[in-house]
Amino acid sequence: MRSLLFVPGDSPKKLDKGMASGADALIVDLEDSVAAAGKAGARQTTLAFLKEAATARARPRLLVRVNSLDTGLTDDDLDAVVAGRPDAIMLPKAEGGALVMHADAKLAVHEAVHDLPENSVGIVAIATETAASLFLAGTYRGASRRLQGLTWGAEDLSADLGAEANRDRDGRFLDPYRLARALCITGAASAGVPAIDTVYVDFRNEDGLRRECEEARRDGFTGKMAIHPAQVAAINAVFTPAPEAIAHAQRVVDAFAATPGAGVVGIEGVMYDRPHLMRAQALLARAKAAGLIGQ
Repeated sequence: MRSLLFVPGDSPKKLDKGMASGADALIVDLEDSVAAAGKAGARQTTLAFLKEAATARARPRLLVRVNSLDTGLTDDDLDAVVAGRPDAIMLPKAEGGALVMHADAKLAVHEAVHDLPENSVGIVAIATETAASLFLAGTYRGASRRLQGLTWGAEDLSADLGAEANRDRDGRFLDPYRLARALCITGAASAGVPAIDTVYVDFRNEDGLRRECEEARRDGFTGKMAIHPAQVAAINAVFTPAPEAIAHAQRVVDAFAATPGAGVVGIEGVMYDRPHLMRAQALLARAKAAGLIGQ
């Protein structure tokens, strides 16, 4: 998933626009974008949307951001939306692998109630929204077979820290949030799941968005969340492997395939070792997922 677009779960109009946005995934939001008084209605709107979207010939992946486990609202969210067979839930304020296991158990019950196959609903965890979560970023490994990715957030974290801002005047993250970002990507690597970069809130600043996407891709993030449909095209463009990068990765893979068991290969006078092979394989996997090369 290159682009994951947040859409309020209480707005059929915005949900329909999301389907046409070109995003690889929609995050139907039952948490921050829905007021307390509107939660019940948003659940029913979301369920109706999930059921209708399931019939579409080609559709983005559908995630539902439920309310965090400490609110007491998660069960009501799952009661309503699991029947719509979302591809995954997004778990906010995930404080380590233990909370993912807790969410896993809840999903197992709801899958059974609705006669869904076991593990049919995945989990994408927001791993950095509280101060406590930063100390638990390395605990996701082996927590759940449902875990499909880790992402991070700066807005809730800044509130938890009592900070006045999370970015400097140039729009770059300040040190506590750079730490959260680093812990997310290392935690994801440890868990063997994709790392997804956080939102860029200045949605009219395409240059800033593109710069942040390029830095995220450079560091190993495989995609980025969006808060506005206008951000999707830039995110997709940056996280789609370029033809020359695909060709180079294929040469690396082919060179290792031609010399089974080799630890190092030479291509046009440059030496490549096993870490290069792993990066090449990961890039080709992203290219396949984007439909750029055959399966």
